[in-house]
Parts: sequence; C-alpha cells; structure tokens
Amino acid sequence: MKLSQQHLNTFSTCPRRFQYTYLELLISPLSPDKEERLTWGNRFHLLMQQRELGLPIDNLIDEDSELGKDLKALVNAAPDLFNQDSNIDSSEQNFREAEHQRTLTFGNHLLVGVYDLLIAEKNTAQILDWKTYPRPQNPTRIIQNWQTRLYPYLLVETHNYLPEQVSMTYWFVQSRKNYKPQSLELPYNNQKHQQTHQDLSELIDKLDDYLLRYEQGEFFPQIEITAQSCQSCPFALRCQRIPEIEENIGEVSKFNGEKLPNLAKIEEIQI
Repeated sequence: MKLSQQHLNTFSTCPRRFQYTYLELLISPLSPDKEERLTWGNRFHLLMQQRELGLPIDNLIDEDSELGKDLKALVNAAPDLFNQDSNIDSSEQNFREAEHQRTLTFGNHLLVGVYDLLIAEKNTAQILDWKTYPRPQNPTRIIQNWQTRLYPYLLVETHNYLPEQVSMTYWFVQSRKNYKPQSLELPYNNQKHQQTHQDLSELIDKLDDYLLRYEQGEFFPQIEITAQSCQSCPFALRCQRIPEIEENIGEVSKFNGEKLPNLAKIEEIQI
C-alpha cells in the first residue's frame, strides 16, 4: 500500500476506520460548510503552488479577492521566505520546490509525503506546510501528528541531511478580517528520528497483521467505546457505537446523519 500521513493518522486513531476508509472505500457527501472550507483550502494551496512556479495567479485572485489578501498577509508575515528565487540555484546548491514529493519503501509498503514547499540548502532543509485555519492553542497534537513526524523522517532517509539539519514549519492562514498568519517551527533531531523509525516499524507490523487477518475474513479491531473520537466519527452508526455512547456514557449523539466520508473530498484535518 501507499501510506501517507493521513493513512498513518487514521490507522493510529482507529484500525476499523482505516478499514472502512481505505480498504472498502466507503463514501458520503460532505456538509455544505465542510465543502466550502475544503474548496477554499484547495484554492489557497493552488495559489501558493502557482506563485512558487512563477505561473499567473491573477485569475485565481480575481475569482476570490480574499485569496489575494491572504497571500499578501502571508508574504508580509514572512518576507525573507517568499522574496527568494524559485527552482535550483546551482552556484549556491539551493533547491526550492512546491508540491515536492518524497517516497520511501518501508517493509511491504511505500511511504509517501508531499511537501507544500521544500527549501533545501547545502547544510539545512526546511519543510513548509500551509494550514488553512488558525494556529491551535495547544501544539501537542501537532507534534504528535504523523505529518509532523513522517515528513522530516522521509527527507532524512532519502537524503544525506542529518536530522538536526532538518526542520518543519507550519504556517496557519485563514480568510478572516484582521487575522495575521502565524507560524510554528518544529526542529528535528536524531532522537526524534529514531523514535519515529521505531514507531513506524511497530505500526506497520500491526497493519500487516491486520491485513492478513482481513484477507481471512476478520475485521480490523475497533477502539474502546470510551474514546472521544467515536463521538465524531462518520462510521459510528456502522460500528453501532451511537446507541452504546448514549447508554454507556450518557451523552446525546451529535451526528448529523452523515454515515460515511467522501474520500474524493477529504477536508483538511485540523491538528
């Protein structure tokens, strides 16, 4: 399988949800609000990619003036980052590319990461990612998220950089009045690299075991009913978790009738 950070996050959260999402491809439409947020996020990422490639962006800004305001706010917040030339500068041994992809064979699977922007110099490398929502108050979930862990890991494993020479920076942007983009830089080191390798090995070994059992007719396991993720999971009805939540926890279900996610339109998950 090709395993992205989304696959790893889903499997870590709930193996049964992984089964429904990526093995059985169960789908359902998004709500209008989620659809709008997804569309805006996709347009912003496209705007940043075309700007980095030196392609015209006027048509995108003309269609949505807020995109232009958000781009200007981001450039003003990080002028040193965006006032650089794109592509390869052989004399300085620099490399800069939007939507840069890295892959690594890991066991029977292929780990895949797509960086919104990679800036690689001789002795340092920055991985940048655009998040189209405000910066979270608590960075713990960001640090623990598989995107934060996988992306630097892939770069170190596929290049001659030392872990300490790599960093990952999230830029949080949102189309909102008087909002200023904020960043969170997360340095990398050898300890994190070794821990990520160990955790990946254990996680993928577990995945291989579940896949083998699945081929023999056994479902992936569910998480504990007390887990908070069950309350917002689109598969709660399929897993018969809503009645159990109401009976065992005493909480009223807040589901809006959406039983299954649409994999063709995956909203950016806030981490």
